[in-house]
Amino acid sequence: MGIYTSLLRPLIFTLPPERAQRLADAALWPKPLWMPLRSRLLLRDVKLETSMGGIPLPNPVGLAAGYDKDCRRTGSLSNLGFGYIVGGTVVTQPREGNPRPRIVRTPANGSMVNALGFPSKGLAAAAKKLRKPSTGGVPLLASISGFSIEDIVRCYTTLQPLVAGVELNISSPNTEGVRLFQEPDRLNELLAELRKLKQKPIFVKLPPHFSEAERSLTTKFVDLCMSHSIEGVTVANTWLVEDDRLAVGRGGLSGKPLFIHMLNMVREVRQQAGDGLTINASGGISSGEDALRALRAGANTLQVFTGFVYQGPALMHSINSYLLSFINRMGLPDVDAIRREFPE
Repeated sequence: MGIYTSLLRPLIFTLPPERAQRLADAALWPKPLWMPLRSRLLLRDVKLETSMGGIPLPNPVGLAAGYDKDCRRTGSLSNLGFGYIVGGTVVTQPREGNPRPRIVRTPANGSMVNALGFPSKGLAAAAKKLRKPSTGGVPLLASISGFSIEDIVRCYTTLQPLVAGVELNISSPNTEGVRLFQEPDRLNELLAELRKLKQKPIFVKLPPHFSEAERSLTTKFVDLCMSHSIEGVTVANTWLVEDDRLAVGRGGLSGKPLFIHMLNMVREVRQQAGDGLTINASGGISSGEDALRALRAGANTLQVFTGFVYQGPALMHSINSYLLSFINRMGLPDVDAIRREFPE
């Protein structure tokens, strides 16, 4: 991570976040440029292999939704050491999203706040890219959302045949209309419709909770997922905060400040669900130590985004190396044994 954090990141961070993202997107366009990195960044060891909802993974470190919103750069990203990639979030129709500025960084605490509002080229554009995936065996999932059951069902039926699984985003804090599915009755109705169509695993991305009322809602969401045979949950989405640097004045906080909250939520969901759900830990993971703590808290897999922005392409290899060292030092058979034998 040295060259990126000491040389490239300071240069990239002189640019506004969205301009930096466009630069990264352009750099990822020529897939052959990134293929030589695969052998250096993708750490292969049978002890790191795991699964999420029945999907085999080469390692437990995934790219969270939001980085590759239109599923255009999955081929290049698959060379950076990820065990899986979540593209999207995809919605049915093209959207401009919220007004700019809509992403801000706070390097002092390793965080970002975004108020993007689901900018998207739409379902047809994403499906076109996903019909010709080239991820070299790294599983690809699609994050989907919408503003009605019909919208989400359309996304699901279109993309399900093209991906290994689907992540259902009901929890974006800065997109009006999505939060209607945080009403248990509406979520129950949605999951019932998807269950009729389900052929691939579904993972529901939960909102974070910071109060007893929000915690009670999470409990209801988890119960609903289990009652509808949903394979897993992603814990959790960003945290809604006020920030006057953004045009809309508020957005979703991501990065290190969420880490402890994410750990507590993973523990609670694991205690409630037992072994009945796959848990993907998402929130503030930026090192091998963080990853180990998330697995010990009860997670099956890990998702990174803000940590990837701050630490660069070597992050996944660093995390997997740390986990493999722990596995070997403790004489464990595989990465799943961390959760079973060393609960935190």
